[in-house]
Amino acid sequence: MPGNSQRKGAMRKSGTKKGQVVGSGGQRRKGLEGRGPTPRAEDRPNHKAYRRSQGAKKVAGRTSTVRRQSGGPELLVGRNPVVEALRAEIPATALYIAERTDIDDRVREAIKICNERGIPIQEVARSEMDRLTGGALHQGLGIAVPPFQYADPADMIASAVDAGQVPLLVALDGVQDPRNLGAVVRSAAAFGAHGVIVPERRAAGMTATAWRTSAGAAARLPIAQVTNLSRALVALQKAGVFVVGLAADGDVELQNLDMAGDPLCIVVGSEGKGLSRLVAEKCDQIVSIPMSGATESLNASVAASVTLWQVASARGAGQEGQQA
Repeated sequence: MPGNSQRKGAMRKSGTKKGQVVGSGGQRRKGLEGRGPTPRAEDRPNHKAYRRSQGAKKVAGRTSTVRRQSGGPELLVGRNPVVEALRAEIPATALYIAERTDIDDRVREAIKICNERGIPIQEVARSEMDRLTGGALHQGLGIAVPPFQYADPADMIASAVDAGQVPLLVALDGVQDPRNLGAVVRSAAAFGAHGVIVPERRAAGMTATAWRTSAGAAARLPIAQVTNLSRALVALQKAGVFVVGLAADGDVELQNLDMAGDPLCIVVGSEGKGLSRLVAEKCDQIVSIPMSGATESLNASVAASVTLWQVASARGAGQEGQQA
């Protein structure tokens, strides 16, 4: 009997589970195909290196605010952000310090400010601090910030009228960077505005980061959050407020704005797309800021600051003319 061809199991029948036996030790072609390089640990969601890298990205992007739960307090973390927020008199409700944290000048200053303002100081286990911050790089320090109490746009107008002043408001259309929001709030307070309006969705709210960037102005200036910005602008117009939108292709240049002395709401568009179509349609006038050809656009907070300065200057000149 030649060979072992008659031995039971020596020949594999076609159609069996492993298919045809074609060389390469009986391996199928698909099994020989490579699967590519092994992903790095930082790219595998279930690996601890991935979680560490995500925390580092948050810090690199200066996203140092962590919301603990919906509608609940936020936790602002990191030594520099915490100290800056406390200096700006952000309304913190507690200071958290992780166990075995190295005490440097920033930690000492945070403790000193909290003691002076009567803010409770809690020492927590490092594992608990990690849980509270969701794995962000907290450097052993964090402060709890309560939810912001928003105002009503109608109250802003009433407050200005009661003070014998011409209402001046700023509305932000889809501005998503809380640092831009904080900077606008700071400029609005500096140039005599009576409030800032932001949409509820797809836009930055008054987070701890926005609080910190406002350098304390958020404690002095009313800020409203509306469900629908277009409807809110229509309500302002019915109350006698002119709505002016900022856009590069505006019909009028800022220095030629003839309604600066009237009740006014300045609408600033988002960082990338500018004014949305619906909001632009509601504006009484679209205004542009003249710039050199080399510059295409301004940051949202810078554009708001320039416009507020121009309006404040025009109002000051008008008042001086009336007095003369």
